[in-house]
Order: sequence, then C-alpha cells, then structure tokens
Amino acid sequence: MLVEDSYPDHPAMDVAVSHATLSAVAHGEVGAVFRLHVPEPVVAFGRADRVQPGYLLAVRAAQAHGFAAVERLAGGRAAVFHSFTLSFSMALPDDDPRGGIRNRFEMISGVMLRAFQSLGIDARVGEVPGEYCPGSWSVNVGGRVKVMGVGQRLVRGAAHIGGVVVVDDGESIRDVLIPVYRALHLDWDPRTSGALADRSPGLDNSKVIKAIVEALSGVYELVPGRLPDPLVEEARRLIPEHLPLVA
Repeated sequence: MLVEDSYPDHPAMDVAVSHATLSAVAHGEVGAVFRLHVPEPVVAFGRADRVQPGYLLAVRAAQAHGFAAVERLAGGRAAVFHSFTLSFSMALPDDDPRGGIRNRFEMISGVMLRAFQSLGIDARVGEVPGEYCPGSWSVNVGGRVKVMGVGQRLVRGAAHIGGVVVVDDGESIRDVLIPVYRALHLDWDPRTSGALADRSPGLDNSKVIKAIVEALSGVYELVPGRLPDPLVEEARRLIPEHLPLVA
C-alpha cells in the first residue's frame, strides 16, 4: 500500500505513525506499507544521541531554530526534516528481519538512485566523508553532498526502513545542525549537506515524489491507500514515546 498522508497535528505524530505501522505489519493487521510525505520541521534524534551529555543542549538548539525535537524510530544520529524535504518509510513483514538488512538497504538506495537520476541528478550511493548522520547507504550528488539518509528498525516479524530526501533549502539543515552537532560533540562538515534543487533548479516536492513512486513501482506493485483509523489512533497514543524527556 502506498500512503502519502501527513499528520501535522503533533510534531511527533509522523514518527508515531511509523511506529504503529511497524507494529501492525508485524502482527499481520496490515500488509506492507510504503509512506512518502512532506513532514513537519523536526530534528529527529537517534538512540545514540540520547546518551550524550549534550543532548539537552542539542534539543534546545533545535527548538531555538524553530524545529521540534523528536526521537526517531530507525537508527542513526540527528537528522533534519522540513517542508522542503520528503520523509519516506516502509514497513515490511519479514520472518527473518535481521537476515534482510543489506537487501533492504540496497533496494531503497537503488530506488532513490534511479529516481534522482531520472531527474538529471548525478546521484551516487555511498557515504560522503564528513556527512551528518553518516551511512554507507546514503545517496549523494556527485560524491560531494548528501541528499538522502536512511536507517532501519527491526522487530519480530517485520522491518522498518525510513529516512529523508532533501529536495530544497539545504541551508536550513546546515543552520540547525551546526549547533545541534556541536552540542552532541559530533564532527561533521557542513559543506557535505545539500539539496537536489541545488544541482537541478526547479525541482520541487511533487516532481521528486513522482520520480520516487515511479522508481519504486519497478520493484513493488503499489496500490494507493490510507492507514486504518485504529492504527492512526494507536499512533496518537504512542506520541509520548517519541518526545525527548528533557524537552
């Protein structure tokens, strides 16, 4: 099922929806779900961030820049979402989720690679030295700037893979991550953060969404749909689990 709904009623609602969807897929209540939407402005912190002495300062830095602080579902370090990015998440049933980690990374990075290349972008898979929230399955432009990051979360019976695509306004990401990463004592090079539109002027969210859906359609049969109301209600109950305790 392809879902493009956003839930702007609470900053942590989107990650709570991913949490509830993963649980529903794991229990066989719904089938595989791919969600692609425009998120609210948030800095999503990872588990490793929460144990850093500077976590409180990092949360406050995000909030001072107009970004809500939330705790992400997938692994990794702090990542930024705003209205010129796309949030993607896929929940898949899997009896052996750990055994499929690499295949899922290869699949989603390949989908994004083909989508961006179809838009005339010199997209490549791989970590750029100095990138924020580094990962081997990031997608970059020209080997210089990161434009897509991805992580996974595994539970019994299912796997979640999700991340962010930066369509435009990479400057806002750099502006908020500089103080956030400084507070967390993480080294990175702000020059490695960019956006697809930096290399292909005129790109917008709708064009990139279309390209991603077309690329994913080559891998999966996509049927547009909406998440069941009980799942969305469960997500609302999960919101507190994705709020920083220090906020």
